[in-house]
Amino acid sequence: MNMIKLSIVLLMLTSHSVYSQHKDLQQVEFLLGTWKMEGKESYESWEKKNDILTGVSYKIENRQKTVSEKIEVKMVGGQIIYAPTVFDQNDGKAIPFKLESLEQNLFSFENPEHDFPKKIQYQILSDNELYVSVLGEKDEGFSYKLIRQVN
Repeated sequence: MNMIKLSIVLLMLTSHSVYSQHKDLQQVEFLLGTWKMEGKESYESWEKKNDILTGVSYKIENRQKTVSEKIEVKMVGGQIIYAPTVFDQNDGKAIPFKLESLEQNLFSFENPEHDFPKKIQYQILSDNELYVSVLGEKDEGFSYKLIRQVN
């Protein structure tokens, strides 16, 4: 009888853990779509492939699209990881930032070991507006607003 209870508890914990991970990744699906930086021809475009959100940052100049960064958001060891790869930095390798806090629609991805940035934050202002902060030491850095583009 105790073995049956233990099996049921383990099954419930396992299914809750899988559900929580799936639910957690769903929390960042607000990124899906194409976003334009306010006042500039700079964009972020996000889609979901399998259980990974993939994004690209790019600019459009003279009708030419130039990609500067690729990003993945995925579950790793029960944590949501935001991993940007900037082509001309870090030997082309992704830098992992862990989702450390989620408060009042502010998602803070952090890597205190990285030189700059140490935090990348997305704040949901509305269904069609995000505020992004790229921060280093003492939370100094830069911020910008993204506006959802309608396809």
